[in-house]
Amino acid sequence: LLVLSLLNSVLVFGQNRYYTDPVKIPMLLSGSFAELRNNHFHSGIDIKTGGAIGVPVFAVANGFISRIAVSPTGFGKALYIQHPNGTTSVYAHLNKFSSEIEKYVKNIQYEKKTFRVDLPVPPKMFTVEQGDIIAKSGNSGSSGGPHLHFEIRETKTEKPRNPLKYNFTIVDKTAPKIFSVLLAPLSKTSHINCKIEKKRYPVVFYEGKYQLKNSPIIPVYGKIGFAVETNDYFDGSLNKCGIYSLQLKIDGELYFSFQMDQFSFGETKFINSHIDYEHFTKSKRRFQKAWIEPGNQLGIYKYIREKGIFEVNDGNIHHIEFVLTDTYGNTSELEFSIESKYKETKPPKENFIEIFEFDKINVFSTNSLDLEIHKGSMYNNINFQYKKLPAPDNYYSDFHVIHKNTVPLHKSADVRIKTNNLPKILESKALLINIDTISGNYFASGGEFNKGWVKSKLSTFGTYAVTVDTIPPKIIPLSLKNKNTLSETNRLRFKISDDLSGIKNIEGIIDDKWALFEYDPKNHLITHYFDNERFELKKRHQLLLTVSDYKGNKTTYEATFWK
Repeated sequence: LLVLSLLNSVLVFGQNRYYTDPVKIPMLLSGSFAELRNNHFHSGIDIKTGGAIGVPVFAVANGFISRIAVSPTGFGKALYIQHPNGTTSVYAHLNKFSSEIEKYVKNIQYEKKTFRVDLPVPPKMFTVEQGDIIAKSGNSGSSGGPHLHFEIRETKTEKPRNPLKYNFTIVDKTAPKIFSVLLAPLSKTSHINCKIEKKRYPVVFYEGKYQLKNSPIIPVYGKIGFAVETNDYFDGSLNKCGIYSLQLKIDGELYFSFQMDQFSFGETKFINSHIDYEHFTKSKRRFQKAWIEPGNQLGIYKYIREKGIFEVNDGNIHHIEFVLTDTYGNTSELEFSIESKYKETKPPKENFIEIFEFDKINVFSTNSLDLEIHKGSMYNNINFQYKKLPAPDNYYSDFHVIHKNTVPLHKSADVRIKTNNLPKILESKALLINIDTISGNYFASGGEFNKGWVKSKLSTFGTYAVTVDTIPPKIIPLSLKNKNTLSETNRLRFKISDDLSGIKNIEGIIDDKWALFEYDPKNHLITHYFDNERFELKKRHQLLLTVSDYKGNKTTYEATFWK
């Protein structure tokens, strides 16, 4: 029996170690699976590379390259390896692929005359063995600093799985930290501490558990929701990461729970219902809710009683407990009490146009605005609000305040706004902008002019108006002086930027031939690396660089240089 037990342990350990580490440096993490991000859950783990670019990246198991992607945003340069066990490993924000893959990708980029490519690869073209060097780590795409983003996906469904469950050499003995708890009244007659508004309570750690600061017993009444502000941390790292599981217990009985084993990309935006989006919009604090809105279709929830909503009306004291864990079993607990106390409350009068239902198409029109919100775009019914305000002279419509930016949209809404006094010569330059009326900042929301209206899609509620973009992008040379002297030996670099609608297209022509420029939008940088296989060197070259925005404004830069 002892021999069989030991053999079984070895077999289990071997199964858990199907994958080896994707890097040979210590596996220190700056991001965890299902960590809370803007509009999505993090789909893998972020492995620190000591702030350096160029750390060797290894195949974690035998398989073949099934996909190669290059993008100025998102994952940047990314590789996908399909494995015989039904999974695919993903390596993202890379700096370079292995030489054979790099050559293959570059050939296709030149063939298609585009930097951005997403290539399905024939199964036997690039086979790899566990431990092969496949790339060098980097900071490409939307990465906020040098690191390796790593994932394990189920090949058939492409659902990301939690990589921390596969026994990589990661050390974690640090339990999640809890910062505060949020209580929310969820009906018209509910109250928290005698007020019809959400209330946040800070917590302290005492005798092995978290508790409310000063240990109050909170008076509540009616339907109540609970949410918690928490982060997890890994040994050797101060980066804020996500928890693995949460349980809400009321009077010792499980009431609600979730667990982050896997999710689908199709449901990741439901994060805006999983958190208290209103509180995040106002304070940038993310509270994970222990109740479910009717339009939330996330599949992470393991146990839900009464949708996680607790109705308190019996005059008794109730014990509330949160139990939070990370993937390695480190646990934190928060305990506090609430007391059922009735107090007559009158909800503030709310002026609204009509009730929009989350499971229906909702349409609203005036003589200067048409709005259509698709079915499933909201997580709950809303009391829709709208008002029109006069805009300053530099706008070509009124200001349209479309509901509240504290309410999330799961799908983009269709909108048309009527223009005012827009000159015909500027019609092709018209677009919508989303205006933050508090800070004065504004953001392009795109759109096209048609018969006196600008039509676009809204990803958020807020204040919108029509303006025009007539200013072309800027091009600033970094590698050329006076348009004729090369200051860098192996590359051409330029800073490019656009003030409103955004960069749409970049075209570089050297000696009348298309030239590949890599685009790094977060640094407003484009780079061409000299290529003696495609361009004759040791001669004087002619460069024509054209950068255009989404409203057809173009800037060109011409130079003659020796290389």
